[in-house]
Amino acid sequence: MSLKSTEARYGAIAVTLHWLSALAILALIISGFRAAGLTDPTSKADLLSVHVPLGILTLILTVLRLIWWAVADKKPASIPMPRWQDRLARAIHALFYVVILGIAASGVAMLVLSGAAPVIFGISSAELPNFHDFAPRAPHGAGARVLIALFALHAGAALHHHFIKRDGLLSRMWFGKS
Repeated sequence: MSLKSTEARYGAIAVTLHWLSALAILALIISGFRAAGLTDPTSKADLLSVHVPLGILTLILTVLRLIWWAVADKKPASIPMPRWQDRLARAIHALFYVVILGIAASGVAMLVLSGAAPVIFGISSAELPNFHDFAPRAPHGAGARVLIALFALHAGAALHHHFIKRDGLLSRMWFGKS
């Protein structure tokens, strides 16, 4: 497998960035909603001590992906599909970037405004603030819900192409030979 994408499939760097991002996003969604439901401050801080670095990692991976596509690689040619599906797929991909960057910005803003970072990373024994008291909390939670919807649409479409259409779309974004 080539490091860069070919006309027919994604390269190893794009595939690695994609799947690392997907795993990190799944872990963020699970840990974020679990943390939101916790009332014990110690458990919440422990979970957030995983959630926050994962959020930072996802931001880094997203920026790397954007840079990779802008300066180093070209995406493979689209597979044949109706125009509306191709446009919808492109819109969902673009929305992923917008929503991920927005969630990251609201997460950083919450950390800064709340002063929670020292508690989350065990530097301070103070109590965690109530994140609902800070304006970035609402878009952070809303963005997570939008991300779940995008994730479901994206995964559903990939599985549809793999199992129903059997057009090789999903295998283009996996490791292996052309």
